[in-house]
Amino acid sequence: MKTPLIAALLLATSMAQAANLSDALTAYDGGDLKGAARGFAESAKRGEALGQFNLAMMNLRKELPGASDAKAWQLLQRAAAQNLAVAENALGEMIEQGRRGKPDPAAACGWFERAGEHGNGDGALAVATCYYLGRGRTQDMRQAHRWYLEAAKAGDVGAQYLVASMFESGLGVEADERLARYWYDVAARNGDVAAKAKLKAMQDADAST
Repeated sequence: MKTPLIAALLLATSMAQAANLSDALTAYDGGDLKGAARGFAESAKRGEALGQFNLAMMNLRKELPGASDAKAWQLLQRAAAQNLAVAENALGEMIEQGRRGKPDPAAACGWFERAGEHGNGDGALAVATCYYLGRGRTQDMRQAHRWYLEAAKAGDVGAQYLVASMFESGLGVEADERLARYWYDVAARNGDVAAKAKLKAMQDADAST
């Protein structure tokens, strides 16, 4: 799973709960898996979505005695019921990777879309790809562009390049050279070599006219 253990959203909990979760995350970062698991388990028992999510990740990574995908799934479901976007995205990844039986692209895309709707950049990128490839969703370039744009705004460099390309060609959106240049520039500034070359080519074309 690419979804990391997170300290995000601790401020959304009470101060005492945040301190407990912070201690558990510190234990995890220090290699104290038993201490981390104990802290996350206590948080999960209190019904805290972040505790449930982090304990699920430890199950998925087989960092606990008796760890299982089934336990991870149950914990992620509880966290997702509280609209925790990273948990929703993780459920989509589990389905996509066949960790809940035969991969089900439509079900995976449903979770990715829900995660994207709740602000998760990875979910937005994944559901954009669902629409772009027509995998788990009817192919729809307008929807693909919409979600790639959300992923681009969240900082995904690959999405930034794709959005620029779609604006340049008019794929799924009205062609807009200004916005194409803008997103190529953003991607280039974030280290995308192809975007840098594309932007230079556009600038050279301007200079030759």
